[in-house]
Amino acid sequence: MRTAYSVETVRTAERALMARLPDGTLMQRAAAGLAAACAGLLGRVYGSRVVLLVGSGDNGGDALYAGARLARRGAGVTAVLLAGERTHPGGLAALRRAGGTVARPEAAEQLIDRADLVVDGIVGIGGKGGLRPAAAPLAERAARSAAAVVAVDLPSGVEADSGEVLGAAVRADLTVTFGTHKPGLLIDPARAYAGTVRLVDIGLGPELPAEPDLEALQHADVAALLPVPAAESDKYRRGVVGVAAGSARYPGAAVLAVSGALRGGAGAVRYVGPAGAAVIARFPETLVSDQGPRRAGRVQAWVVGPGAGDDAGTVAEVLEADVPVLLDADGLRLADVDAVRSRTAPTLMTPHAGEAAALLGVAREEVEAARLASVRELAARYRATVLLKGSTTLVAGPDGGPVRVNPTGTPWLATAGSGDVLSGLAGSLLAAGLSARDAGSVAAYLHGLAGRHAAHGAPIGAHDVADHIPGAWRDVRDAAGG
Repeated sequence: MRTAYSVETVRTAERALMARLPDGTLMQRAAAGLAAACAGLLGRVYGSRVVLLVGSGDNGGDALYAGARLARRGAGVTAVLLAGERTHPGGLAALRRAGGTVARPEAAEQLIDRADLVVDGIVGIGGKGGLRPAAAPLAERAARSAAAVVAVDLPSGVEADSGEVLGAAVRADLTVTFGTHKPGLLIDPARAYAGTVRLVDIGLGPELPAEPDLEALQHADVAALLPVPAAESDKYRRGVVGVAAGSARYPGAAVLAVSGALRGGAGAVRYVGPAGAAVIARFPETLVSDQGPRRAGRVQAWVVGPGAGDDAGTVAEVLEADVPVLLDADGLRLADVDAVRSRTAPTLMTPHAGEAAALLGVAREEVEAARLASVRELAARYRATVLLKGSTTLVAGPDGGPVRVNPTGTPWLATAGSGDVLSGLAGSLLAAGLSARDAGSVAAYLHGLAGRHAAHGAPIGAHDVADHIPGAWRDVRDAAGG
């Protein structure tokens, strides 16, 4: 599992570690990892042209010490000093001793145009509010150049704790981060500026608290959570999920939600709604009822809302059930806030950015720019687990704790009905006994893998995603040795 910690937590851990180490040890560890990553990107270090964009403080020091290491291997290294007298003195001296040179900011654009590699050491993880006017043109020039761009710890100009980008920022091909991931490296829009992220171990792990701010599941974590039938399992023990979805206008939403539920491992799916004929035609194993949720028969979880139109009565009836409930699409709009907040069984809400914006009473752009703050606020407001879909899918619980970040998403999932499949998949995991947080996280992970499998760089439909869920499931178990 990958974890990320806030700037304050990282700073506290660094201070504790530095108190036990000789002066400068931590920076040398960081610089060694940074130089190795740069050398790997260059391939041939000797004769290469490297430009360091150096700001004040330790971030610039890391870049200078790494530049000195590259210069000793034969690279032509030039440091552009953007902070004048506030440049890290030890790092600057080391670069000069290694044969590196220093240039004034006015020469930076010409140097960048000729460079093979540009190292962004402008602003550290404590930077706020985007790049300053003097640095912004250099970031833009680097992005347009043929040089590879490496960010030190975090691309300068992005917000480390939130993933927000509030102004001009460096766009890196590779970000070399130290000690632990920072939230902004895992959450869009900042994640898109980071490129490939490489974590360098500097010994910080023992100083970090057990509970991170963010966590991202990997194959082994997901495999450990997947419900696997035992020898004595039957369809009821594996979990029965109820799906209340679809309408005369949107029967396909019901079909897609049922498809996700069936492929998510549910022992049985009970469908309630006006699209029964369409569901049975595609999935004859579905148990169909037209008597409403209360009379549909026993279920271990409900999915309500996809394509439901204005059927507020069904949504209210499902929310009264004493089993886990997943609210999606129209169900989010129709659900009474107090009814959701007063539930004692788990509730999982799965809005996209537009739906989240409507629930929060803000513009969609605000949610997309501040995804972490938005998912946390929704979870607290509704006292529910919230899965915020989008370029970075986030899962937040009602009682705080680490926010889950899904690493498997793909833009090819931005297709009509894909969210309905996700709802059914997550509902089946709820019915199997997973917590709302785990069900949402595992469903998002498998959904992303299925989207990648289905697409292979080509357009897909939601039904293609559903069809590839079993393959994603197998991949996870095979990779984890299951």
